[in-house]
Amino acid sequence: MDAQQPRRKQSNSARERQTARQRKHQTMATKIEEPQPKNTTGRFSLPFGESTRWQQFIELAKIIAQDARWHITHNPIVMRGAAGIVIGIFGLLMVSYLLSGKIFPGIQSVGVGLAGLSQEDAAEKLATAWMDEIKIDLVIDGETVQSIHPTDLGLRINAAETAKQARSAGLTGIPFGNEIVPIVDFDYLTAQTYLLDMTETLNEVPFNAGYEWRSGQIVGMDGTNGQSLDVTLTLDQLGLDIAQIVQRGQLDLLMTTLRPDVTDPTPFLDEAQALASQPLSLLGYDPFYNQHFTWPIEPEIFVGWLEAGPTSLTLREEAFLPYIDALNATLNTEGDNLRYLSPDETMESLRGALSQRQSEVNFRVRYRPTTYEVQSGDSGYEIARKTGIPYYLIEQINNGRDMNVLSPGDLIQIPSRDVTMQFDPLPNKRIVVNLDTQWMVAYEDGQEVLSWSISSGVSNAPTSPGIFQILSHDEKAYGSSNSLCDSAGVVCGQWEMNWFMGIYEVVPGLVNGFHGGVLLPNGNYLGGGNVGAPYTFGCVMSRDEQALALYDWAEIGTVVEIIASEYPPISDLGQLAATHSSS
Repeated sequence: MDAQQPRRKQSNSARERQTARQRKHQTMATKIEEPQPKNTTGRFSLPFGESTRWQQFIELAKIIAQDARWHITHNPIVMRGAAGIVIGIFGLLMVSYLLSGKIFPGIQSVGVGLAGLSQEDAAEKLATAWMDEIKIDLVIDGETVQSIHPTDLGLRINAAETAKQARSAGLTGIPFGNEIVPIVDFDYLTAQTYLLDMTETLNEVPFNAGYEWRSGQIVGMDGTNGQSLDVTLTLDQLGLDIAQIVQRGQLDLLMTTLRPDVTDPTPFLDEAQALASQPLSLLGYDPFYNQHFTWPIEPEIFVGWLEAGPTSLTLREEAFLPYIDALNATLNTEGDNLRYLSPDETMESLRGALSQRQSEVNFRVRYRPTTYEVQSGDSGYEIARKTGIPYYLIEQINNGRDMNVLSPGDLIQIPSRDVTMQFDPLPNKRIVVNLDTQWMVAYEDGQEVLSWSISSGVSNAPTSPGIFQILSHDEKAYGSSNSLCDSAGVVCGQWEMNWFMGIYEVVPGLVNGFHGGVLLPNGNYLGGGNVGAPYTFGCVMSRDEQALALYDWAEIGTVVEIIASEYPPISDLGQLAATHSSS
């Protein structure tokens, strides 16, 4: 009996456990068979629909989870075991990160997730994102004006060092994440260049009080503020806060407010009205082609050029210059773009006209430098005669190039035609000298006023063709030549010229010009007997009484067109004079 009693106890315990399991299974079956409400919200649907089997599976999973939780929370041994499992899994995970050299979870930089990457892979990912994804907004007063790549501002991420910092961050990204401050190199000059380029579009000049034409009358407009990008302060801010600016993706551009000089247009409103009431014409003159231009200006255009200055009306440059650009586009019909009106000269002339209340403003047409393509047989001297530019000026602009060593097809720089015309040209007077016929004609207002035979330079000291102007007036002038020196080359003779007017420099300090009779070193006098054929050392000689008439008539600035077979006439009066008979 004593031996059988433990077996009865064991049997009773096993029976009790079986009964408990049956009771538990019945409870589970009862719960599974309970009807479940359908999902009518439309926000979520089960992966396998609303089938009864799937519903039963879900409920079973819930019961198992609840049962496991109950055992864990009510059984310390199970709880410690579960915690140990979690800690063990976490520890294995951390060990794997440590052994593999990978970046720990939760670590990122410039918004780029780096968890699970090696330093090399993280550096590559950062470098790629820096070039392709990262942007910086340039902001003025809270408004984005442009989004650019960081490299535009000279910002380059040191991807390797940033990745190293991310690896060194360890577990700091758990559980809330850790944003690693990027290590960025800064090229100041690149940023400065970019911001300076931006000033062209961002800067706004202050608007001084001005005027506008409305419904046939002038209306005053108040002055308004302008603004200017402060490049230096913006660069200082960028240099002190690089990492934060990159992380925010925003750089605030620091602007300076510019105040207008005058805000009230009323003091000069009557004066503006008086100016606009009379017609205004812009007169252009090309002294080389003897070409005149007239551009009448409508009041509604002219009024927009006016602004109120501190003491008087003046010219609003930003309104006037586009008009000059438009005129320049009309000056070159063949597309060579050589002719133009100088903005500075035209503004100065218009300001002078405003101060004098003139209705006409004179502008001079200017010329840009050009090039000459060397032809077969050309020399530097011949190029000078073909282009009408003194030889030494061509030498200067070509930086000492040997003009005696030229090949066909070479390009020679030719200075602007304006180098031969240093004074404002007189548009109503012109002298034309024909070297081929040894004849001179003078015109005033298009009409011939003087005409006679002349004598130009001999073959070894020729007169240069081209378009020049009267540079000086001297009743007596003096000249000399190596051919008049003694055998030792020490003492040279000097001649005296009457009624001398300089035309152009042969070399600096040596001027050829018009003159009359010549008193030679030996006491002989050259007058009228030598006129009609080349005889001088480069000057243009007339009979003495004729030279005096030309001297009295030709003012400084009078245009002189010297034509020859190498340099045919280009003006209308030059072409007319070319047909003049010397007989």
